[in-house]
Amino acid sequence: MGMRTRALIVLGLWVVALLALVPLAGRLDGVKTDRMVEYLPASAESTAAAELAATLPGGNTNLFVVAYFRPGGLTDADRAAAGRQFSALTAEFTPGIDPSAEPPTLARDGTTALYSLEVDESRGEPGEYLKDLRKIVADHPDGLAVRVTGPAALQADFEGSFDGVDTQLLLVTVVVVATLLLLTYRSPLLWLVPLISVAVADIASMAAVYGLVRAFDITVSDQSSAILTILAFGVGTDYALLLVARYREELHQHSAPGAAMLAAMRRAAPAIIASAATVTAGLLCLLVADMNSTAGLGPVGAAAIVGTLAVMLTFFPAVLVLCGRWVFWPRIPHLNAATAKRSGLWERVGRAISRRPAVASVVSVGVLAVLTFGLFGDTGSLAQTDRFVTAPESVTGQKLIGEHFPERGGLPLSILARNEFRAEVLRAVRSDPGIGFAEEGRSGPEYAELTAIPLDPPDSAGEYATIERLRDTLPKIGAGTLVGGASAMNLDVDTASARDDRTVLALVLLVVTAILGLLLRSIVAPIGLVLTVLLSFGSAFGASVFVFEHVFGFHGLEPSLMVMTFLFLVALGVDYNIFLMSRAREEASRHGTRAGMLRSLSVTGGVITSAGVVLAATFAVLMTLPLVAMVQVGFTVAFGVLLDTLLVRSVLVPALTVLVGDRIWWPSKPARPERDSADAEREPEPAPA
Repeated sequence: MGMRTRALIVLGLWVVALLALVPLAGRLDGVKTDRMVEYLPASAESTAAAELAATLPGGNTNLFVVAYFRPGGLTDADRAAAGRQFSALTAEFTPGIDPSAEPPTLARDGTTALYSLEVDESRGEPGEYLKDLRKIVADHPDGLAVRVTGPAALQADFEGSFDGVDTQLLLVTVVVVATLLLLTYRSPLLWLVPLISVAVADIASMAAVYGLVRAFDITVSDQSSAILTILAFGVGTDYALLLVARYREELHQHSAPGAAMLAAMRRAAPAIIASAATVTAGLLCLLVADMNSTAGLGPVGAAAIVGTLAVMLTFFPAVLVLCGRWVFWPRIPHLNAATAKRSGLWERVGRAISRRPAVASVVSVGVLAVLTFGLFGDTGSLAQTDRFVTAPESVTGQKLIGEHFPERGGLPLSILARNEFRAEVLRAVRSDPGIGFAEEGRSGPEYAELTAIPLDPPDSAGEYATIERLRDTLPKIGAGTLVGGASAMNLDVDTASARDDRTVLALVLLVVTAILGLLLRSIVAPIGLVLTVLLSFGSAFGASVFVFEHVFGFHGLEPSLMVMTFLFLVALGVDYNIFLMSRAREEASRHGTRAGMLRSLSVTGGVITSAGVVLAATFAVLMTLPLVAMVQVGFTVAFGVLLDTLLVRSVLVPALTVLVGDRIWWPSKPARPERDSADAEREPEPAPA
């Protein structure tokens, strides 16, 4: 069976598979969730409080606060309009509730009035009706500002930030990848093949994730779904660049494209598979995370990598073989023609490094060390009101409440106490110095709900201290008392994320080092490479924190930022080292370690740099999203990938390898060189662009 026939069969099988995969991929939206309570581990106290509150009469409720504000003081017309609107709100969203039984809370300065609206969860997710709620209060007297805020509005605005994001993200990613492929290949045809292939990989990955959700009930958020698309396009394009470089080289040696592809696959596929295995294993380390959202990202990302690998090693080569040489037009590689010379830039870089490897090492480490200074700042976690790039109405409303109701600076806490301890717990809550307001709420056969509002702003150190103090003292007054609510959930997120940082980071390092050791059959090389990647991560993270604080003006860091960016930068950074070092070992067996590394740098420099730029650009697409967390992930990973590609992999790793010499492969030994390494260095070997 000829290669063209095999390629047609592979392509036909993928067409049939896509008929089944496309509908499954389309169902992924229906199983995604961005509810905070589903991000948390089951062991979190706020999770237990939410589950217990659901057993009370009326079940869980979504709390909205409608704020009416006039700088010079509310007028009689303002108060009358507010009363009419609140009556309309209760009639629409809480039928059976007497609006007169819920009088407004007035600010001491007379400028602001607050109405609280608790909507039963059976009504649906807050985002499904928030627009209708805001429409009812849109008609008001001139000069009166109306803001719909509260925990439910904050959550709804957060979820609403993802409306249309999938389409926007996909379009921007396609444009970025297509542009970079056009610039890289300078061909009006070739760029389409990898672009179509990574689109197929994205569909296959989404279908696989949908299957995982149905089979294992993993948590998939809009954020992890966005990262899935970025991984499929970014990593898939990297694999395409590496495979095409080898394929172009082999087309000079083989008359049939099929034979050239087989030779290219034999040389390139092992490194690509090792790279995918490293990233997949690193992602699966997230399964040990406490945070459901972080743990869910593990199989989501792993599915993206495995699906992309399957497509790029089957569908992509098949299409290239069927297209033949003409797909490279106008730079068609001809049989027996001299292959392109090594990149002059990377050859010059390699020779400069070989002359002064110690200087190159010291300068590289110095630059990286300076960038780590950003780690020594005092940046806290991102507050709920600071999660948005542009503040929505719920955020401006919450800040308005904090300014005019100093006793209601924070978000409401939900305290669940046994009925026999309800009075004692309420007294203890009201006497706490961090609480400005507390009242009784619903009660059931065993438990009652108390609502308490901290004095300090949401997610501030003061509010968190109040929550921790209540959690410490209240169970001593009433056994089984739980403290929940939006801010309590955020505190639990911070606590779980801190544990995940310690656990996941150590496990990722261990797994990545082990895989590198097996691949390179060495102990020294994996340890050295992981240390360089660690330094690269510290530099990228430190520089990013500085930029977030002093350039972007963000007021904190996404709690899971460190574990996510560490995983991507370590795993993807090791990727490029795998491509570099696997080729260096191959060349070292013929020419010695020193010349082998320089040859590897010269041969892989152009293609790996292109791959790094593409991957950085795809992650940078996350910066177009309206959430600070996604901007932070996108910037940190993009900056880190560029730093690793242009400095660590291009200068530091080659310099250290030249300094260490054959000991880099210890305890194994490279084969005896076929000729003197100095001769090899003087006679450059032709290599692909």
